[in-house]
Amino acid sequence: MGLACCPLSAPDLLEEFRAMVRKAADQWVDGFAPLFEQDTAPGLFALSEHVQSTRLDFLGECMKAAVEKLYASYLEQEWAHCPFCDKRLHRKRVESKAISTAQGQFLLGRPYFYCSECSHGFYPLDEALGLAPGHHQYDVQKRVTLTAAEVPFKGASELLEQLTGLRVGDSCAHDTLTAVAQSATIDLVIPAREEIERRIAQAAGEGGTELPILVVSSDGAHGRTRPKAPRKGKRGQGQYKEIKGFRIYLLTPDDRVISVASWHEFQDSDTLGKALEVAASRIPQDRVRVCLIGDGASWVWTEMVRCFPNAKKILDFYHCFEHLHVVARSQYGQGDEAWEGRHWAEINMIRLCQGDTTSVIASARRLEPRHEDAKEEIRKLIVYLENNADKIHYFQDIEDGYPAGSGGMESANKFICHTRMKRSGAWWVMETGNDMLRIRCAVHNGTFDRVFEHYMASTVSSTRRRKPRRVQNE
Repeated sequence: MGLACCPLSAPDLLEEFRAMVRKAADQWVDGFAPLFEQDTAPGLFALSEHVQSTRLDFLGECMKAAVEKLYASYLEQEWAHCPFCDKRLHRKRVESKAISTAQGQFLLGRPYFYCSECSHGFYPLDEALGLAPGHHQYDVQKRVTLTAAEVPFKGASELLEQLTGLRVGDSCAHDTLTAVAQSATIDLVIPAREEIERRIAQAAGEGGTELPILVVSSDGAHGRTRPKAPRKGKRGQGQYKEIKGFRIYLLTPDDRVISVASWHEFQDSDTLGKALEVAASRIPQDRVRVCLIGDGASWVWTEMVRCFPNAKKILDFYHCFEHLHVVARSQYGQGDEAWEGRHWAEINMIRLCQGDTTSVIASARRLEPRHEDAKEEIRKLIVYLENNADKIHYFQDIEDGYPAGSGGMESANKFICHTRMKRSGAWWVMETGNDMLRIRCAVHNGTFDRVFEHYMASTVSSTRRRKPRRVQNE
């Protein structure tokens, strides 16, 4: 049975709260006395540093005062009902808990109840306030997670303390991000259909006569991984593994990019395909012109075409042209005759831009390989062009407003994967790496708040579902 939070009238409570804040403010102002007693008045920097270093003490007292006034009935609670058997219980004792919030720290005494029949102890105030189980509360945890998603865990704790005064260890930053990442499932990280529709409308603009272009691109990036091991144990040989991912974004008539969804993980193509399917199911494909961009990897096209069967297919021009130059270097070398190879490659680049893959294949067939390596590269080029001929039409793509390259995907690999995962000396256990990637995707997708709300709700839910256990010396 719930309790009334405020037994007094709102005006009376507000006045009592005001008096408590004034008392805390007086104590805080007393701390300025040494500054006023100096022969030379402190500069603005010194004043700001003093306020920064002491403000959390003052704000913590304000937070405590607000809790004590708004939840007075819970603080004074004598009786409660067991959430499992509904037995009426008398308070066992009052236990203090150190509370760390983004606005300061304070001690809070909470009535503790224990049911001997269920072997279950609980604090009604904790649930009423929405307290996190540990010392650092959810507002601190949210800031820690966002900071740790941008810089290394040790740097995150140091940066957070420098900017806010909050003291959170690097191991706490690691554990907090890992815990939040468990809620960063594909269903929550990919924006909801309503949000995607809003972004499509934004891309179309007012009075737009053409459907906006939606670009879907997929690629892999290498990440450094190591086996699991105890903190000070031998970790074994590390190795590079592929981070497969996709990026979906909109192009506006004035050449702006509006991101829709990104998803990156150490994963296989089947897992990536399931994630892409979730994103595709939330996109109203009849309201956009979809184009797929990728290199020649078969897994990329298998999954993209399955999820967007009616989309325009474009082979990334850079990867395509690179195959031409590989043949040119292999066939003509890089010495005095290199100009012949460049000339051959440039002529065929123009043909590919025109969509004339037949002429390029014929030109490759006419080459007389100078050695076995050149013969193999020519063969691979011919197979590559034959397999992707329906995706090569760059001049027409550009005329229709489509991109010809996968620069948007390469950019996603850099700002989601590389900037955090490929720092000097960084090696990742795959599970921890995926935790980091999911959080970074949520941040860049604009869905981190939704992920964090689910994390808070799931933490409370798991606490409620916790099986009662016998506590010694009750």
